[in-house]
Amino acid sequence: RPVRVAGAARNGSYRSASTPGSASPWTSSMEAPPPVEMNVIRSARPNLLTAATLCLCVSLGSVAVPIGDTAAVIWNAMWGLELPQGISRTIILGVRLPRVLATALCGGALALCGAAMQGLLRNPLADGSTLGVSAGASLGAVTALLLGISFPGLPFAGTMVMAMLFAMGSLILILSLSYSADRVMSTQTIILMGVVFSMFATSIISLLTAFSGEKLRSITFWTMGSLSGAGYTETLVLVGALAVFGGVLLSCADELNAFSLGEDAARHMGVAVGPVKLGVLVCVASLIGVCVSAGGSIGFVGLIVPHAARLFTGASHRRLLPLTLFMGAIFLMLADLLARTVVSPIELPIGVVTSLVGAVVFVVIFFRRRRLCWK
Repeated sequence: RPVRVAGAARNGSYRSASTPGSASPWTSSMEAPPPVEMNVIRSARPNLLTAATLCLCVSLGSVAVPIGDTAAVIWNAMWGLELPQGISRTIILGVRLPRVLATALCGGALALCGAAMQGLLRNPLADGSTLGVSAGASLGAVTALLLGISFPGLPFAGTMVMAMLFAMGSLILILSLSYSADRVMSTQTIILMGVVFSMFATSIISLLTAFSGEKLRSITFWTMGSLSGAGYTETLVLVGALAVFGGVLLSCADELNAFSLGEDAARHMGVAVGPVKLGVLVCVASLIGVCVSAGGSIGFVGLIVPHAARLFTGASHRRLLPLTLFMGAIFLMLADLLARTVVSPIELPIGVVTSLVGAVVFVVIFFRRRRLCWK
């Protein structure tokens, strides 16, 4: 059946996709119009929803601040206007705003990585942990915490550098093993090697934790995910990483549309399969390494958010990737708000909240998709 892959060949030509099994797991035609729910998203404007969620999360906490005061303080700080005096200014600008910004950036980056991995590997269960990149980055960060690696003036730089190095090293190792086992480097081989490496890295982390001694508490809390210590420095690093690597992923939307029909179909459409796959994997590994260094192991974001966004946008990555970015930021900000307030003054690890909420949401989405398929 002739289908049109948006921009895959950069000329809008029609290609044949009649090969059995070449269709994406969640769509059979890229020509289908966007779902009706997309009109709701367009009218709601995800950027405004993200800004409103940010103001809400900055306002609420152990000490509540009126949303109007929060918006006024943030607006005046953005444009260099005179800031109101009082304790609310210190709470907003010194404590909550950098944390919420870092949370939003981490959520958007992790969700974007998950959407890119699912499109690249044609696997609805793919995310950063599928390749073992998250486990490798966590191993590097735990090693840095255990050895006390740091740089003067940048206390978290040692963790970030080690997480990125281990993430890239894990990717190189997984791709090398995949190439040794399968010269074609099929998706199934890459996923299998990623799962095996994740189990190996997790066992090493458990071994290091057992010998951590006085640092056991900090390492255990970090492995569960937490952005309680995030400041403006971490926020700036996340902004730079998301601008560089996230921009590359967003620019590969057309190629990911072609990959959703299979690597052979993408190759016939003129897509450089090898370089594109390598570029996407490197960008995903780098983004995950930065996020892990800033907030620890935070699961389910890259798995749940792309599925929820796909309910509104369909399978086209031109619409899916930007919406996933905003929805990931909103999801993680709300999860962090729950972690801070649900049992206040005790703060829960954000990774625990995302796992609890994500599991329920995943089940709901799964059964909803099954009902739609039956209908």
